[in-house]
Amino acid sequence: MLSHITAKLLIVDDLPENLLALEALIQGDDREVHQAQSADEALSLLLEHDFALAILDVQMPGMNGFELAELIRGMEKTKHIPIVFVSAAGRELNYAFKGYESGAVDFLHKPLDTLAVKSKVSVFVDLFRQREVLDRQLEALERSRQEQALLLTQLQAAQTDLEHAVRMRDDFMSIVSHEVRTPLNGLILETQLRKMHLSRGNVAAFSPDKLQTMVERDERQINSLIRLVEDMLDVSRIRTGKLSIQPKAFPIDSLLSGLVERFAAQAEALETHIELTIKDTLCGDWDEFRIEQVLVNLLSNALRYGNRKTVHVRLHRDGEMACVQVQDQGIGISELNQKRIFQQFERVAAQHARTGLGLGLYISEQIVLAHGGRIEVDSEEGKGSTFSVYLPLPVLETQIDPVQATSA
Repeated sequence: MLSHITAKLLIVDDLPENLLALEALIQGDDREVHQAQSADEALSLLLEHDFALAILDVQMPGMNGFELAELIRGMEKTKHIPIVFVSAAGRELNYAFKGYESGAVDFLHKPLDTLAVKSKVSVFVDLFRQREVLDRQLEALERSRQEQALLLTQLQAAQTDLEHAVRMRDDFMSIVSHEVRTPLNGLILETQLRKMHLSRGNVAAFSPDKLQTMVERDERQINSLIRLVEDMLDVSRIRTGKLSIQPKAFPIDSLLSGLVERFAAQAEALETHIELTIKDTLCGDWDEFRIEQVLVNLLSNALRYGNRKTVHVRLHRDGEMACVQVQDQGIGISELNQKRIFQQFERVAAQHARTGLGLGLYISEQIVLAHGGRIEVDSEEGKGSTFSVYLPLPVLETQIDPVQATSA
């Protein structure tokens, strides 16, 4: 690794012949020698290159070697460069002291000892190359540390995601087991009750009125199971990108009217009602089954969490979109929970009504998005919620005149 590092050497002397002689003495394949005949020229080179060693002649016109050394020591970029002084002034002790005070690491006297110069320069070159190797190793270690820190962060995030997924799975299994058990327990109880009546020959228990009630109860339990299974299947379809959307033209006002009529009995049982307002009669190319699925979910939630107050359903045109709004006057949703309700298995109002898998709004949003629309919520705790479904209308959509439609 050391053989690939080139050491740059700076020699400063006002006499060209001294520079040539010194360069011939210290040059080598692993070295790059730069010459300067003045302090100003030397400073320019020092700012441009990273030197392993600077060899300065003490006696130069203008700025001498000692003054140049002090400048070198005063600059951040050059303060760590080893400095060797060269002087022909003899070996006076005060000269050497002044050199060391200026930041020199060694002092050479003219005439130069060839072997000593070569040996000392080789030592500084080797030190420079070893320091370069160490710096590169430290840089590599720092990069490795940063990469490991990034990897650790990613692993911690993955662990958090995994723990969240495990919690979701456990919650999901707990919810599923509870939600499936409820209708199953009802069916099992009904079956055991009928079996007991049959074993006792109690034919009166199967009068037409009682049979009708039994069938209706069974149907509710079976529909609950079907709905749970369909929700789980829809989540699977969404995750695999296989959610089926089969658009065809239909009037959404007719769909809303039918749904409100269908939910009338449920609303009456909760001692409330649904108020429908159709401002614009709109027809679009949507999957009627899927849009019904969305609206059924919103109406069910509005009745469930509406605090037995009137639920308002409105249809109007908003630019190039059809907008259906379902508004309740119930418990409302906090701002924090509004960001969660469209996630899987979220049941924000679970303390009020622990029913369902927490998939309804997630599936509803995915269905609306698949149609190129969007679903929004406007809510405040204790003041109810308004869910708005926006669906794109055909570019050349023709509105139906309700009066003309009636007279026809």
